[in-house]
Amino acid sequence: MKIVTIVGSIRKESYNMHLAKTMKERYKDKMDIEIVDIRSLPFYDQDEENNPTQVVKEFKEAISSADGVLIITPEYNWSIPGVLKNALDWASRVDKVFIGKPVMPLGVTLGMLGTVRAQMHLREILAAPGMQAKILPPGGNEVLIGFANQKFDEQTGKLVDEGTLSFLDSKVDAFIEFVKSV
Repeated sequence: MKIVTIVGSIRKESYNMHLAKTMKERYKDKMDIEIVDIRSLPFYDQDEENNPTQVVKEFKEAISSADGVLIITPEYNWSIPGVLKNALDWASRVDKVFIGKPVMPLGVTLGMLGTVRAQMHLREILAAPGMQAKILPPGGNEVLIGFANQKFDEQTGKLVDEGTLSFLDSKVDAFIEFVKSV
């Protein structure tokens, strides 16, 4: 199963990127996870949407050819980061590569609420007419990792908290079944 992962943080030591890398390694026998680059995407420009740069074409092709998408994002000012919104804007235009695509939102933060507000906004964006993604239903499937500094190994960057890993295992299994059902 081919899964594309979009990380909403471009910070060098991002906990959200650490989670993406942990998942890529931990679930390599279940999913082929590709982490796509959003740092190099230009600002979305409607004047350029019909003739986008090569990096935009490659980004959209990665999503289009995937069986599903993981979006792992921090929370900035109670919402998603602008760099992630920019990537989603590119994906929502012209060929609209998210339509019908199974998506699992996840998030990591230092705070207690674990990106709950960002994920609520992300779900709204993913439901927009240009997106129409098939989002893993809420109601126990939310992955909201709080207190990141207590759950990741500072040396390796890997998620090491056993309770969180066990919970994540069950949600990844739910996502795999969701992707198969869509």
